[in-house]
Amino acid sequence: MDDFGVYAVFGVNGPPQRLLGADGSCRVCVAIPPTVQQVVLFSSGPWGKRLCVNAELNDADRVPITIGKLTPYNRCLSWEQWEEETWTDSVTLNVILEGGNLVKEDLSEPELILAVKEYTPKDTVAPLTARELNGKRKREQMAEEVTKRGEEENVCPNGTTEKTTPVRKARGQSKGGQKLFTSGGDATRMKGTAHGAGEAHGIVGRTPPQSAVRAKSRQAKSPTQTTRLVTPSGRWGQTLCPIDAQTAILIGGQGARMQFCKDPMWKLCTEDMSWMPAETLAEGPTPEARIGHTAVYDPDSKRIFVFGGSKNKKWFNDVHILDTQSWKWTMVEAQGKVPPLAYHSCSMFRGELFVLGGVFPRPNPEPDGCSDSLYIFDPHLSIWYEPIVTGDKPSPRSGHSACVMQERKIYVFGGWDTPVCYNDMYMLDLGLMEFCVVKTTGKVPSPRSWHGSAVLSDTKFLIHGGYNGNNALSDTFVFDTDTNSWTEVALPQLSVPRAGHSIITMEISGLRHFSREDEDMDMDTGSVSKTLLVFGGGDNEGNFYSDLMTVAVEKLLGAI
Repeated sequence: MDDFGVYAVFGVNGPPQRLLGADGSCRVCVAIPPTVQQVVLFSSGPWGKRLCVNAELNDADRVPITIGKLTPYNRCLSWEQWEEETWTDSVTLNVILEGGNLVKEDLSEPELILAVKEYTPKDTVAPLTARELNGKRKREQMAEEVTKRGEEENVCPNGTTEKTTPVRKARGQSKGGQKLFTSGGDATRMKGTAHGAGEAHGIVGRTPPQSAVRAKSRQAKSPTQTTRLVTPSGRWGQTLCPIDAQTAILIGGQGARMQFCKDPMWKLCTEDMSWMPAETLAEGPTPEARIGHTAVYDPDSKRIFVFGGSKNKKWFNDVHILDTQSWKWTMVEAQGKVPPLAYHSCSMFRGELFVLGGVFPRPNPEPDGCSDSLYIFDPHLSIWYEPIVTGDKPSPRSGHSACVMQERKIYVFGGWDTPVCYNDMYMLDLGLMEFCVVKTTGKVPSPRSWHGSAVLSDTKFLIHGGYNGNNALSDTFVFDTDTNSWTEVALPQLSVPRAGHSIITMEISGLRHFSREDEDMDMDTGSVSKTLLVFGGGDNEGNFYSDLMTVAVEKLLGAI
């Protein structure tokens, strides 16, 4: 007997209501009553061959407020009104069951419309009425509590709240705009700006800012269609990991109003620079939303390794593996000890992960501190260990960068450990397991953390942007490992200050390289060129970006 079902609880006093079952529709739309401020969606019973349940909360114009999914590994979702400023009295819940032996598999059929009010217990009317009478006061009190909690969450453990940078209002920024970082070391604090429903992020670079009306108009579809975002929401602290010449995977991040992205995973196709939501593509236990994690691709095993990161007051030391052949997530039960870390660096060398530095969680293993330790994860044995290293190793830090050069050296640059921001360079010889200080020449980048870095060639890597303790940066530098020299490079495409962004290089064919002006572009039809891709980040003025910029590496190196 198959008693599988998908249920929902509307409000704190509402009973569970069955929305989908094995013998009914595979699609349902529920209008949320205005008095309901919480929704819990969960499954019960054996999943069988069913793949997932896609769930969306939509506003009156069918634009998604939040997106999530139930799987055999993640069987519960919850939403609360005060977490979403765009939640209005016209919210609908859309639920679609995918996979398995469904009675109705044609999603073009009219969806089943359910009402919720008739299921609301009568004894809850009085409390709700009292809540409505004092709704404004309670909402204001709750907003203050959430703000206070938000200011305490996602704070860099090595930070302090004594020193702060005055908030400067950015052009077009609403009055409630808040800073992405503060100078007192709370550098992981993300405070967003609400730009109106349908547009919770600013878009810079080639893509111009869009109004809420245009965004909703573009995304609105007929009632029988499921609304989907066409590009990732603006964010910082994410990872962008290339897996082949045509594909890169975006994981995690945090955006406006300190909200973790409800669209945490995307697939980028470089053939036409298009995005595809990818959270529902892979089976298995998806990593919990987070920022400050790392994602590294192993070309030999064709797997992505995701490690660490943080979410509010929760810190991670878990290892999640995405097999890009079978598109299945697995969580590793590793032996050995590694502390929960965020804003560390992770490099792949001979099939092993080299994790350096990062921020410790509060209050353990030690308060207000960054790590200076090196941990190695062996995927074959599923074990963590600390290698014996010699030489002058880097001081404790987080938000630094690490580039593997010539498959035998890791160059570590910059980082942060309150109240100091670094611009020093260290090199780890992977053959000797020995650290040394690199004495550099040329124009050295100013101290920074949360910058982007990418390998350009066998002997050169790039540093761009970052945060210096007060402001986000927009400058770009190239380091030559043969001469140990820095060279500053002017890139019009990357003139917008940003920190916490992602930079990768990929071999791409026939790609248009865009500058900030739409009409200024080059087209290399049929050719294959190494290309620098820059995505996301924030400007410390409340703006979070979702633009994707490209720069031809050949032209970049030619400008040095």
